[in-house]
Amino acid sequence: MAILKTEHLTYSYSTGTPFEVTAIEDINIEIEPGELVAVIGHTGSGKSTLIQHFNGLLKPQSGKVYVDGQDIWESKKTLRASRFAVGLCFQYPEYQLFEETVYKDIAFGPKNMKLSEEEIDRRVREAARFIGVTDDMLEKSPFDLSGGEKRRVAIAGVMAMEPKILILDEPTAGLDPRGRDIILGLIRNYREETGRTVMIVSHSMDDVAKIATKVLVINDRHVAMYGTVPEIYARSEELVAMGLDIPQVTKVFLGLKENGIPVRTDIFTVEQARAELRALREKGVLAW
Repeated sequence: MAILKTEHLTYSYSTGTPFEVTAIEDINIEIEPGELVAVIGHTGSGKSTLIQHFNGLLKPQSGKVYVDGQDIWESKKTLRASRFAVGLCFQYPEYQLFEETVYKDIAFGPKNMKLSEEEIDRRVREAARFIGVTDDMLEKSPFDLSGGEKRRVAIAGVMAMEPKILILDEPTAGLDPRGRDIILGLIRNYREETGRTVMIVSHSMDDVAKIATKVLVINDRHVAMYGTVPEIYARSEELVAMGLDIPQVTKVFLGLKENGIPVRTDIFTVEQARAELRALREKGVLAW
């Protein structure tokens, strides 16, 4: 059974006014447990509106959202449960840090769940480990940390609630290349170690290629594609037509293909590129 499902989900802003605009329309998706799903789409495509429906921050104007088979808007009880089951980490979450210490900031969510002190401590330390926050950092003020460290602390605060589904909106936004790779690696390790479902919203097709198992493409308010990374990236020409970028290595292989070299074009990581070029060289197709 899908852990997250939507049926004919539609939402408009400024309904009933001259400024009404439909943000998402007739969205039907099913996310299986344990997937790491990347949600991609150009600015204004409806990505952020969509993910805010998953834990009840926005109420569908039509359609339904199910978490673990339960309509989240069925009652106040199911709505409250969905907000613990689906953890949503907004873009630039470090701006929401406010406690005296890193430990207290990570513990804020679990405390609101009315857990015991022992359980809160376990969750804080486990979330800190997942996201690379050391024990000595826990007693520091979050405002004494670097930008990348603050980002990790903020993400740990959502992880500490142990949601069934963790959603991260542009988790690497504004970070340098090293900081991006660290965050992506930690997110991938979290999903692999816990087996929980993770969704990331991203503009970076290179980032998506590194960690995602599935890709959900939103275009012009609708679901344009949903499938594995190879399935989606093999349709690179369609992605470009939607105004989406594709990984640099994919662009290189498309260029090679256009110049008569018989390479595959569903290449989206450096490792795949090496393997493809090595295979062609062994077949004598390439002399270099």
